[in-house]
Amino acid sequence: MPSDEFVRGMLYLSLTVVGVPGNTAVILAFLLLLYQENQLLPADAIILHLARVNLLVVGVRCLLETLASFRLAHIFGDVGCKAVIFVYRTSRSFSIWLTFVLSAYQCLSIAPPGLCWVFICNLVAHYLSFVFLFLWVVNTCMSSAAILFSFGTHNNSSLINHSINVQFCFVQFPSKLSKEANGAAQVGRDVVPMALVTLASLIILVFLYKHSQQMKGLCSSSSRSGGGGGGGGSTRSKQRAAKAVVALVTLYVVLYGVDNGPWVYTLTMRKTMTSSLISDLRIFFSSLYAALSPVVIIASNRKVNGRLRCAVQKKPIQEKTTSD
Repeated sequence: MPSDEFVRGMLYLSLTVVGVPGNTAVILAFLLLLYQENQLLPADAIILHLARVNLLVVGVRCLLETLASFRLAHIFGDVGCKAVIFVYRTSRSFSIWLTFVLSAYQCLSIAPPGLCWVFICNLVAHYLSFVFLFLWVVNTCMSSAAILFSFGTHNNSSLINHSINVQFCFVQFPSKLSKEANGAAQVGRDVVPMALVTLASLIILVFLYKHSQQMKGLCSSSSRSGGGGGGGGSTRSKQRAAKAVVALVTLYVVLYGVDNGPWVYTLTMRKTMTSSLISDLRIFFSSLYAALSPVVIIASNRKVNGRLRCAVQKKPIQEKTTSD
């Protein structure tokens, strides 16, 4: 096996061993929460859907690339290339937009009290399933070019111009214009939610700063008057969730920002590159978000963390009480 294929396989294997168990754990934690409480909060439903999509990204792309790199399975024929690239592009873009939906909803939930914000937040929560369906349809339609223009490497003798080399597959466009148009559409599909996510995160940070300043003022006035502060548990939980979303968004912006650089460079090449290094770097960084996001969710989300601790606990707490 060539050394470059071995390194490539190890990189995708590292994403697989982190992303598949991580996203599976998040999914199981929320399913357990759903079983125990018979409902999920809108933010929890969004995170559950995000984990499912990220599992699809890692499972379809990284796992299959690992098997192909180590020559354990022959997957990437014409049909395999069409299916894998289509599913990967659809789920990857859906993951991006779900991150925006999560940050936007969290921004609305911690906004200062106001009838307009409450109405919009409740509206999004009520029609969340329709939001998911709409995003699935839009991203599926925008990824349809993968079905039309993806081919296996056994046809590489004719795939010289207007192609993108992704190691085991080629994405062959009929003309330079179609390649640039498709590439611009994909860049826009990434950049627009990235800008919106960044804006929502900045607004969240402003809200958190203002609330912390208000709490300092309340604490100082309460200490002078000798009174105690009550309540605020729900507000504090929303703030913790908002901080977790900001951490997730920061990871998203950094990795997808790095991902779009090689993609734009690939689009500017007149002839198909003989090496898939640039495409591999792009796919690696975009898949890295899908692999690392469950780590951030598990570390910052108390609901997920608590359910996972209960699931791995060997002895129930009741045994201690019965033995006393």
